[in-house]
Amino acid sequence: MPAHLPQIESKQSGENPVLPRLETIGVIGAGVMCVGLAHALAQSGLRTLLIDVSDSILESALGQIRNNVRFQRLFHKDRGAAPEEILGRIKVSSGYDILRDADFVIENVTEKLTIKAEVYSRLDAICPSQCIFAANTSAIPITRIGAMTRRPEQVLGMHFMNPVPLKTAVEVIRGYHTSDDTIATATRLLSLMGKKPIVVNDSPGFVSNRVLMLTINEAIFLVQEKVAEPQVVDDIFKNCFEHKMGPLETADLIGLDTILLSIEVLYDEFKDSKFRACPLLRQMVDAGLCGRKSGRGFYTYED
Repeated sequence: MPAHLPQIESKQSGENPVLPRLETIGVIGAGVMCVGLAHALAQSGLRTLLIDVSDSILESALGQIRNNVRFQRLFHKDRGAAPEEILGRIKVSSGYDILRDADFVIENVTEKLTIKAEVYSRLDAICPSQCIFAANTSAIPITRIGAMTRRPEQVLGMHFMNPVPLKTAVEVIRGYHTSDDTIATATRLLSLMGKKPIVVNDSPGFVSNRVLMLTINEAIFLVQEKVAEPQVVDDIFKNCFEHKMGPLETADLIGLDTILLSIEVLYDEFKDSKFRACPLLRQMVDAGLCGRKSGRGFYTYED
């Protein structure tokens, strides 16, 4: 099991540091999480640059944001900008060149180090020297991500939860080299978005997913062993503990493929058998039953 790293004295820009401006925010990835993230950023008045490898994925993302804004206004007629105003703040691209003027970049690509290393190499080469990188990772240590760059003191974790526009808090992770100025700038960004930062130190899975992934994985074992059906497992958590969602509903929302990748990262990092992925989880991912995004997981969803 990896030892807890001692916190070194944070690097700061001076006695009265001038924190970077926050006008243009890059978002890497246009999946479910980043659709909500781009929506929340643009809704907060920030110029948002949304990047993915496929133009069709980006067009779909813009369509989802448009629908989400309209849905939001339907229930809050006195709140929020018009869809056209919010979408007007979002620029999409399949290339990274638009990040040359970015003040802050939030990365949310798949939980694979090789893919993340390629992304951060490109970000390091294109983004301005003062730009901060935030990893919206589920389990990969932030210190390791910082080591992929030439600016580890400007790298931190920002673990947003789905659906981003409706969540009021964000888990913020300080890596070994993350500076106080970087934490302060991330806090300022979250304040602009109307969200509360909860700062923790670096560890695989941090606080939220180190606990949540174990809970979800054990809930899947209960289904595999026929102790209870998915609905029953979730009902116990919702009715006995008054959770808003049960662990299997949460798994479907996050995506079972993401759950599996996160569990595998935790197992690789800690080498502890308690993080052994449930065989049923692997089988469902192999079968393409990944939850809401695929239309079927532990529950069936209509488009």
